[in-house]
Amino acid sequence: MRQVILHNHLFKNAGSSVDHILRQNFQGRWVTREFSNPGPGQTAEIANWITKNTDAIAFSSHTIQSVLPIIPDVRIIQIVMLRDPVDRIASAYRFEKTQESNSRGAQLARQNGFAGYVHARLNIKGDRQCRNFQTSRLAALAFTHPGNELSRAKAAASLIARDGVLGLVSDFDAAMRRLTAVLRPGFPAFDWHPVIINAAAQNTAQAVSPDMRKLLEETNRDDFALLRHAQAMLCQASTGAGVIQRSGM
Repeated sequence: MRQVILHNHLFKNAGSSVDHILRQNFQGRWVTREFSNPGPGQTAEIANWITKNTDAIAFSSHTIQSVLPIIPDVRIIQIVMLRDPVDRIASAYRFEKTQESNSRGAQLARQNGFAGYVHARLNIKGDRQCRNFQTSRLAALAFTHPGNELSRAKAAASLIARDGVLGLVSDFDAAMRRLTAVLRPGFPAFDWHPVIINAAAQNTAQAVSPDMRKLLEETNRDDFALLRHAQAMLCQASTGAGVIQRSGM
């Protein structure tokens, strides 16, 4: 059976470091692309991407927002990293403020201080960058699961933890050790070394005022709940207290 690695690269969640490790291990066999149409139709696009790139082993995208395909004789090992929501938003602001881009986020970051950037993005209808971004992205992976967005996101997280690698940016090395354990049977030469790519140097805790932190904690309650869910699963797995089970998907 063909095994492929699919890195669901969430913005400012140590994805550049994950991609660096994948590129180092699978030189010339790491590919990336973005998808313009989130939703059920994207599943077929992902399947086509994987099946057409027959020599590729590692796939990476910032814009996966659909249930993953089931491809005959192909095992998809998905990687998703989660992060403290406030830290992620602060990092996104610093990145977009210096980014050479005319994207909406980059323009807002250049035009505003951190508080203005956050308020501007929260006021834009449909903009999820500062409002439960991680929940929205994981929920899209389980849109057929019953329940609200958070319950779908938790279901997706449980499935990723069981069949792939669900990692925490705050414990990046542990995530890479899990990835190594998952990959070693099929890729015995897989190896990695500690790396920090595309990370802001400024301490995020010093960049966010108490009032702004309170606002972001209120507007990202689901992301914090998702993070706690992931932390509990990973803690349980690491202590051997139980086996991660598929969550009804």
